[in-house]
Amino acid sequence: MTPARAASILLTFVGILGLAACGTAPTRTMPAKDAAPPAAAEAKRPSRSYAIEDFIDTTGVAGASFSPDEREILFSSNRTGVWNAYTMPVGGGDWTPVTASTTDNINAVGWFANDARKLVTRDQGGNELNHLYVIEADGSERDLTPGDKLKAIFAGFSHDGSAFYVQTNERDPKFFDLYRYAARDYARQRLFENTEGFEIGPISPDERWLALGKTRTTNDNNLYLVDLKTKKRIHLSPHKGDAQFAAQDFSPDSKHLLYLGNEGSEFAGLRRYDIETATHARVQDEPWDIVYAAYSHNGKYRVVATNVDGSTRVAVVEAATGSPAALPKLPAGEIRGLGIARSEKRMAFYVNGDRQPNELYTLEIGQPDARRLTTSLSARLDAADLVDSSVVRFTSFDGLEIPNILWKPHQASASAKAPAMVLVHGGPGGQTTRAWNVLAQYLANHGYVILGINNRGSSGYGKTFFAADDGKHGREPLRDCVEAKKYLQSLDYVDADRIGIIGGSYGGYMTLAALAFTPDEFKVGVDIFGVSNWLRTLESIPPYWESMREALYQEIGDPATQRDMLVATSPVFHADKIVKPLMVLQGRNDPRVIIAESDDIVAAVKKNNVPVEYVVFDDEGHGFSKKKNQIDGYGRILAFLDTYLKGAAAAR
Repeated sequence: MTPARAASILLTFVGILGLAACGTAPTRTMPAKDAAPPAAAEAKRPSRSYAIEDFIDTTGVAGASFSPDEREILFSSNRTGVWNAYTMPVGGGDWTPVTASTTDNINAVGWFANDARKLVTRDQGGNELNHLYVIEADGSERDLTPGDKLKAIFAGFSHDGSAFYVQTNERDPKFFDLYRYAARDYARQRLFENTEGFEIGPISPDERWLALGKTRTTNDNNLYLVDLKTKKRIHLSPHKGDAQFAAQDFSPDSKHLLYLGNEGSEFAGLRRYDIETATHARVQDEPWDIVYAAYSHNGKYRVVATNVDGSTRVAVVEAATGSPAALPKLPAGEIRGLGIARSEKRMAFYVNGDRQPNELYTLEIGQPDARRLTTSLSARLDAADLVDSSVVRFTSFDGLEIPNILWKPHQASASAKAPAMVLVHGGPGGQTTRAWNVLAQYLANHGYVILGINNRGSSGYGKTFFAADDGKHGREPLRDCVEAKKYLQSLDYVDADRIGIIGGSYGGYMTLAALAFTPDEFKVGVDIFGVSNWLRTLESIPPYWESMREALYQEIGDPATQRDMLVATSPVFHADKIVKPLMVLQGRNDPRVIIAESDDIVAAVKKNNVPVEYVVFDDEGHGFSKKKNQIDGYGRILAFLDTYLKGAAAAR
């Protein structure tokens, strides 16, 4: 299972302005019966609050690749403060460092199929110009994709393990070509020269076929197969209206392609294209988006993940019959990142929950129990002092139903009303989901109600809902945020006069827009690397976003033809209206929302004699991934809110 196989055009766009390192219709797409918000009844409850250092002491773990003999696992962790690669026995035990960076984050990619070598990836200070490195058997490192400006993306191992595939934009900074590297000596050949701006998908095990995506808008794309032998291209997705398609995986015999598609439906279903007969078949449909599908190495199992109302549901089925695989009862929580070993005898996966960060498990298929390999939650934290989230909904100004994730502090009650924050995700088409969210838990632990809004334009709730913000940024989606504030005011444990707004990336833009365009609604705003000037952001996109340029313009606005509209919706041009305390956090190396976006809004708002706090991290990009910066940044957010939001009670 490779990153390319899991990619989709929709998720590519979500990632463009998404909030890294934090946490994917008709007017009514939700079930008719909404979940009730947590009650405010007085009850015996935990009350201990923890320092940010206690929360960040939690260990992050991600990724899982089996060694050739399947006795060890390769994975990534930030246990030292930055991300590095490690190995450990499949039955648990001591960790062995593979890398030992103290500066740039390094993430494990995979173990070679037939020996002890490993692939890892890293960028430089968060600039997202990742290179691919091999860690040789003797521990030495080699850059397989050298160059100053290129970006390299691992695209999977060949079925027999004799080669691996890499995408790079070295030939043309705007587009990614596909290369084949020989595992033995790293000799490479270009398999596909990408001159038309395709998104490269999976390659068939026989290396005959390559799946390609072609973006039209953020809501519409096309899917192709190219015959790498004859160069003939087959259009797999002729359709009318808007529809999204995303290639997932070829069958091990290279006879068919699994793909996702939402043509004729609000939600993406799983489809199969038979190459020999040129026929399509429906494999699985759900009343939610299926977001991922892949075969195990030899095709015995099919893994399918579905986004169910802000939660991830993973299923493993026997591919031949579609019947659920005979597995033991798995641990409680959401299964993430499930991978099956090449032998198809064991699997590795993570379990994640509101009060439980990622925990790595292995499972011997046919055995009665899964084995837990990690203990990620800090020993300094008692999970009982943390909170479970809930899914809640409100009706917005025009009757559209808005889904949200709510974190209610234990100490909040009708007699001890709490301040609240509307949390806006990145994207624009991101999604706030039920999962371990360290910032939300930290603020809730200190008495703040957090409402993670999935305003119109969010993914996961149908394609009509997803498209409902096109060309409307700074207007209707912002009005959803104002309605979210009104919803919070309806809860008897929320202090109606102490509600702020916070968000990262596009959510940071929404924070700035709220303060500039609805200056009397929110008491404070916390902007985490948010867009302040759409003209500059759209004109300065990284070159490797070229295939998405027109889709971005359709979604947000074209600086060549819609300049007035973009000026009207860019907070920096209306900063004189911002009169409430503002905090801005920014990574100096951010390639998506460049530092000038934050510099300019901070300078402009300071002219209003408004309290402004500005935090810049010199070694971060689009997201704060290093523990020292999370401690500093999140700690400062709480101090800012305690001063200007919680402390506002005394001023009333």
